Amino acid sequence: MSRALIIVDVQNDFCEGGSLAVEGGAATAAAISEYLDANHQHFDHVVATQDWHVDPGSHFSETPDFVDSWPPHCRAGSKGAELHPDLDAEYVQAYFRKGQYTAAYSGFEGVLAPEDEVPMGELAPGAVPSVELDEDALGLDDWLQSHGVEEVVVVGIATDYCVRATALDAVQAGYSVTVIGELTAGIAEDLDETYAELEENGVELGQR
Repeated sequence: MSRALIIVDVQNDFCEGGSLAVEGGAATAAAISEYLDANHQHFDHVVATQDWHVDPGSHFSETPDFVDSWPPHCRAGSKGAELHPDLDAEYVQAYFRKGQYTAAYSGFEGVLAPEDEVPMGELAPGAVPSVELDEDALGLDDWLQSHGVEEVVVVGIATDYCVRATALDAVQAGYSVTVIGELTAGIAEDLDETYAELEENGVELGQR
């Protein structure tokens, strides 16, 4: 049985100093890196997702309700959309970008980023970040299936939004799913309701 770690949206805009910062985001980036250094041998694959907004419509608002609309964040190709520097991407094999033209919380809405782009913002000279949606690009589920993955562990930001949505979609897609709460950062102060929903839907809550 092949096992994958899914790192959800550990991006500058979701960490301290970003346009939609989640408290503890930078610490979560560092904790995931430490976890990977110690445990990478237990995973056959490691992938990461990124919000990658071009024109997501009402998902962006100058007067957000912080439920369905949010301040502009993670614009495609921007510094805010880059992975946080405290996240060591050494073991990441593939990146999946979501939300180009609509709201997208689950990593399973993402598509495979071009291999010649570096998600840390260190683009090759003359390279231009891709902002167009390639409808033929491989989705996360197809990629995992093509690599024989049956079990996924989900970590990242934010616990009660994109981590939650990714984990629930993974269950629906037939994977065995674990969320490591210590390797996530949530928007809400009390995440008990989120954890209860995950468990009720078949997600295992794991520890580092």
